[in-house]
Amino acid sequence: MTESTAAPAMDTPPRLAVDALLDDPGTRIIVCCGAGGVGKTTTAAALGVRAAERGRKVVVLTIDPARRLAQSLGIDSLDNTPRQVAGVAGGGELHAMMLDMKRTFDEIVEAHADAERARAILDNPFYQSLSAGFAGTQEYMAMEKLGQLRARDDWDLIVVDTPPSRSALDFLDAPTRLGSFLDGKFIRVLMAPAKVGGRAGMKFLNVGMSMMTGTLSKLMGASLLKDVQTFVAAMDTMFGGFRTRADATYRLLQAPGTAFLVVAAPEADALREAAYFVERLAADRMPLAGLVLNRVHGSGADQLSAERALAAAENLEEGGIVDQESGKAGLRDSDAATPPLAEEPTRADENATVTATATVTVTEPDEGATDEGVTDGITADEITAGLLRLHAERMQVIAREQRNRDRFTSLHPEVAVAEVAALPGDVHDLAGLRAIGVRLATG
Repeated sequence: MTESTAAPAMDTPPRLAVDALLDDPGTRIIVCCGAGGVGKTTTAAALGVRAAERGRKVVVLTIDPARRLAQSLGIDSLDNTPRQVAGVAGGGELHAMMLDMKRTFDEIVEAHADAERARAILDNPFYQSLSAGFAGTQEYMAMEKLGQLRARDDWDLIVVDTPPSRSALDFLDAPTRLGSFLDGKFIRVLMAPAKVGGRAGMKFLNVGMSMMTGTLSKLMGASLLKDVQTFVAAMDTMFGGFRTRADATYRLLQAPGTAFLVVAAPEADALREAAYFVERLAADRMPLAGLVLNRVHGSGADQLSAERALAAAENLEEGGIVDQESGKAGLRDSDAATPPLAEEPTRADENATVTATATVTVTEPDEGATDEGVTDGITADEITAGLLRLHAERMQVIAREQRNRDRFTSLHPEVAVAEVAALPGDVHDLAGLRAIGVRLATG
């Protein structure tokens, strides 16, 4: 029988030196990015905990809407203000915050407009819709907040958990898209009447733009068009600043003090997305530190292949390995000599039986057993066969994950990798994040 689960791995990729990255004082920003549902938030929080406990002053910025970061860090709630996390060992500090998209937009308006103009903008219905849910606003505001945190220089290290975008490109493109929109031709056209001012402006609007505004009114509604024009007039002095800040943050992401970590699971779709992201980061000259491969499965009995485990399970289920004495199903008679064999076992059968025996302990039936050697109707051989089948399934999962890793490595052999073993449950406290940090550093 051909064994597929023990296929040799391709050349091992370089190991990602997580502790060296965290300890380097030149590393000021770490951006965790990747597809949704691969553990970016947990990875970002674990990196923050480990860096703080190694002496750095860290702030973790998350954009995760599930708010699991606050729970893991033992904080009742996170908001747009960094909050210090208690219980962190070592000489560092850990702060955490969750992006409030609308509040960040409001802060920009308040910082770059006088009080009267700021109030006019904040009360404008179009602005309220734009700041709450315009496409790309979340990603843009994440970069705005990153720029604000870096400018304050209150922390040695900023760890960013990127938005859970469906496309890996959203995080890099959205700031430019929103900046282009707010500084684009459409906005300038709407702003033209306000720039002319007074009756002349209204005459210009009525004569020169009557056809366009009529069409826009049909598409947008007259009320919405008026809100947009009022918003544009109030924001006139601020539009150039959006593009300027977007460009500055983009350069900050390209700077030597920034490190991108692509986070993925060992599944085909996630690693395909990771490969695409790696290529995009390279094209944009963004500094890639490596790949974090989460939820990697392993086995302490990987010398027993799936095929051999299944063969042993079938033999046990069919009674092909050992003939049991009548009334003693599933038990060995300790006083008897070696039980007779149905046939001479092969070496594979012997190894499978030895492994199963070494990993499965069958207790003696209690006095309440209804049938000698049978507990609740399940025999020892049936239990062992079931465990062998579970082991076979695990080995098949391991083999599939290895093939996926090999495919990624063949495309990007230069990318350093840190593997994090799958845990039996979710991380929900500081100790769990600390354990993830250890696995990141040693994986």
